[in-house]
Amino acid sequence: MINSTLKFLARAFWVLAACLTLCAAPAVAAMDDDRFDGNIYVLYAGNGSLVPPRINLADSFKDKKPAMVVFYLDDSKDCKRFAGIVSQAQSFYGRAANLIPVSVDSLNAGKYNKDEPGYYYSGKVPQTVIFDGNGKIVFNESGNSSFESIDIAFRKVFNRPDRPAGKKLEQRSLNEFNSELIN
Repeated sequence: MINSTLKFLARAFWVLAACLTLCAAPAVAAMDDDRFDGNIYVLYAGNGSLVPPRINLADSFKDKKPAMVVFYLDDSKDCKRFAGIVSQAQSFYGRAANLIPVSVDSLNAGKYNKDEPGYYYSGKVPQTVIFDGNGKIVFNESGNSSFESIDIAFRKVFNRPDRPAGKKLEQRSLNEFNSELIN
């Protein structure tokens, strides 16, 4: 009796193991689809420090500190591609300005005050809005903005000269997900 029970359990184990092996799909994160893979800033920008943001827009306005709000979706291929640019903006301007990524899934339908990110959301992702230290919008663009256009806006905010015409930032690929900007 015990022998037949053990044989039955052994067969059941092997059948279950075979089913799981055949039915299990591999875990694949892909930048070129609109599938949810997880936090895009961790997966595609290699930067988990952006989400959740360390400060909100109201506090940034109170502190009179420039801010960059980025509206995104974790399951958008355009947002996945843009995550690296946001991470680069943080590396260049993260100490002087507040970077505030906002998942549009977290926004509620309704009215917002001017110190809430939802007030500025246009309905498209990714959307980047840059504010100066007085809360005035200096840049508002939907779609994958280039780092150069974000850099130009921040240079205006910080009264920095434009980059020389011959000195363009170029992207150099580090791996299939991250990229680095160089002079």
